[in-house]
Amino acid sequence: MSYLLHLYCPECGRVFDAERVQTYCHDCASPLLARYDLPRLRAEVSRAAVSARPRGMWRWHAVLPVRDDEHHLTLGEGDTPLLPVPRLAAALGLERVFVKDESFNPTGSFKARGMAAAVARAQELGVTALVVPTAGNAGGALAAYAARAGLPAHVFMPADAPAANVQEARLYGAEVQLVIGLISDAGRLAARAAAEHGWFDVSTFKEPYRVEGKKIMGYELAEAFGWTLPEVIVYPAGGGTGLVGMWQAFAELEALGWLERNARPRLVAVQAAGCAPIVRAWEAGAERAQFYEGAQTLAAGLRVPGPFADRLILRALRDSGGRAVAVSDAEIMAAQQDLARLEGIFAAPEGAATVAALRQLAAQGWLRPGERVVAFNTGTGLKYLDLLPGGAQATQ
Repeated sequence: MSYLLHLYCPECGRVFDAERVQTYCHDCASPLLARYDLPRLRAEVSRAAVSARPRGMWRWHAVLPVRDDEHHLTLGEGDTPLLPVPRLAAALGLERVFVKDESFNPTGSFKARGMAAAVARAQELGVTALVVPTAGNAGGALAAYAARAGLPAHVFMPADAPAANVQEARLYGAEVQLVIGLISDAGRLAARAAAEHGWFDVSTFKEPYRVEGKKIMGYELAEAFGWTLPEVIVYPAGGGTGLVGMWQAFAELEALGWLERNARPRLVAVQAAGCAPIVRAWEAGAERAQFYEGAQTLAAGLRVPGPFADRLILRALRDSGGRAVAVSDAEIMAAQQDLARLEGIFAAPEGAATVAALRQLAAQGWLRPGERVVAFNTGTGLKYLDLLPGGAQATQ
């Protein structure tokens, strides 16, 4: 069962009924977050009981929003490997570095987690059609889970998105509209289509449940480290759902009493130098991120010029004692090769960006000797073969 109580706005505190279809707090232009009956869950469920369940994201169903287990929509997402990378660590002058490899998820990226939760809850609440703007991977994930649920899906993505993302979404049966411009332009068109046709918009943070699927990455880290948390998490932040979700997970783990010690990681948000609204806001000490004009980067998932959850991302970085880092496309490509040649991990550019950031942080001495550092590879590099040196640009 789910211990979901309600949704709330983290800016004004207003409570929203979780048994109705919800989007976001229009008064605050803020995402909604889920609140669970954690005291009751603490009394009734142990962490050992969760660990004994069959592997996969839904073994954490108590802190996921779907009421009826008949609506647990799955393609095998979750429980991705946490891989020690000793040769990479040595090359960076570090000791205990790990890669959480999300490329093992269905559709090859961490987007599967969020879409599994969002589509399952939408179906449970009676939604009949779905739409999403995407830089690429979220479109494929929505298309796959909508197909699994038997629901029509509509995907709006930039015309220069990786060809593999376009083709996979169409293969799963989604209607794909290619848009001249960025994900922000796709978002405006998707919102207009949603209003015209009655489709439910599952844009990042404009519905409440994609973040719930992503937060399970935080639970998995705690379990993998013997119910402690690593000292540092380095994460590629486009829309920032994973960072915000894991920060929520850590708070829930503390409230449940499931951690051996309440010491949260320092969070590092990694962005591309050609699209770094969070980094700019961080460096300016601002509470909000300004729209990033002229955004350009080969890492499609990081080309998000106006993240809707900017306040939540920046708050998590400050509260954790973390920071925001920008890396160039050249650094991303070099890091992708390093990770592949040293450790056999073919990361998406977004995941490789975290390795590039590790190089910066290690050189600056920001990472302390002996700290457990987790870098997230959020997707497979196989979808970006046309970006490799000598790779032919695939046609759409």
